[in-house]
Amino acid sequence: MSALPRHIAIVMDGNGRWAERHGKNRLQGHDAGMKAMKEIVKRSSTLGIEHLTVYAFSTENWKRPRSEVQGLMGLFRYYLKGKMESMHRRGARVRFAGHLEVFPEDIRDIVNEVMERTRDNAGIDVIFCVNYGGRQEIVDAVNRLLAQNTQGPVTEETLRGLMYAPDVPDPDLLIRTAGELRMSNFWLWGGAYSEYFFTDVYWPDFDRGELERAIDSYAGRERRYGTA
Repeated sequence: MSALPRHIAIVMDGNGRWAERHGKNRLQGHDAGMKAMKEIVKRSSTLGIEHLTVYAFSTENWKRPRSEVQGLMGLFRYYLKGKMESMHRRGARVRFAGHLEVFPEDIRDIVNEVMERTRDNAGIDVIFCVNYGGRQEIVDAVNRLLAQNTQGPVTEETLRGLMYAPDVPDPDLLIRTAGELRMSNFWLWGGAYSEYFFTDVYWPDFDRGELERAIDSYAGRERRYGTA
């Protein structure tokens, strides 16, 4: 734990497979994943992590069975209404990245309320990527740039300033659970120089010990950025 990353981003994968292994339905798996996420936010805050980004709902997740998507919406409502209060009490700032306009109006209202209530908090900055896609984020940035009718060459800093969370530093550490060795369209721009950590552990079983194991792995690496 000698070298903490400022920003950790996580692909929370394996809820469905965890549920199958434990004889539960997929929605129970997602609920267990929400509980795990809450604990990881708490531990990250205690450790002094400044920013934590979690991939909560991708643009591809709409392709899942209707009943599962509806169940996920219900979980969003439950956790946004009730469980976010504990994060607020601990001083966390909560934000959302992605295309929120497609969600039901009541969920959007809750999201806006949570962001407004925690906006001035000085603790850990928690970013939930919902209806998010890394390619779409880049496309949106390009379209914002075109709308500005900007003259002259386009730089990386120009595009960076048009991303969903331009004030957040790039992730130092990107974690993916459940044994998948890809990032599935997550944080493509910001993750260009991130350190990656893959684990076979399903997300509901990803606990404080696993988080610290990932951070220890990160701390033992020498980040050269192409200099050697």
